[in-house]
Amino acid sequence: MHSAPLYTHRQPVTAEEEAYNFLLAAICAGRYRKGDRLVAEDIATEIGTSRMPVREAFRRLDAQGLVTLRPNRGAIVSGLDIEQMNEVFEMRSALEGLAIRVATSKVTERHLTILERLLDDMDECRDDTAQWVVRHRNFHEYLCSLSERPRLMKQIVALYSLIEAPMRLWLEHGDKPLSGREEHEQILLALRTRDADLAERVIRGHIEGTLPALTLFLQAEQ
Repeated sequence: MHSAPLYTHRQPVTAEEEAYNFLLAAICAGRYRKGDRLVAEDIATEIGTSRMPVREAFRRLDAQGLVTLRPNRGAIVSGLDIEQMNEVFEMRSALEGLAIRVATSKVTERHLTILERLLDDMDECRDDTAQWVVRHRNFHEYLCSLSERPRLMKQIVALYSLIEAPMRLWLEHGDKPLSGREEHEQILLALRTRDADLAERVIRGHIEGTLPALTLFLQAEQ
């Protein structure tokens, strides 16, 4: 059986994990912006750990494309350029489309009730961009988890880590309103039909429909 939310609130189990979570949250919240230099010593002091876990966290973030490591000079926040953002959204569309296609035959009324509750959680945070983005991510990750495909989920979660920071910045400073209830309700309606083709088409349209406005915002920022 599934419960919600899933993936975004795991407790750190090592100093490296704690450093990684701290840095990821800071980048996603816009505290560290594209081009900012990250100094291991300063971050280690702030979170009360040694430099080694911070450096390991840098390597992990570098592998995800969120920072760029520089030999003996710490790391630089990378951000995504327009082409990279397009690629990530294309991958999200394909992978979440696959996840919901697989999940369609497995969804129960209990799952749909949880998804409705997650939409309610989003509505409660329309005036809090950071919380809205987190709860939006909770909705999508729970939805995709119903596919019961752990390797697929690992890829989807990694893609969300890449887009969370620009999404937050867009919603805080762009013209996009914090709503989207109707769009997400359409996903649930498609699930209720048990029509895998329709469910995949709806979620892919939802994801791809976000990209034009986000791209315009990022172009203006660069």
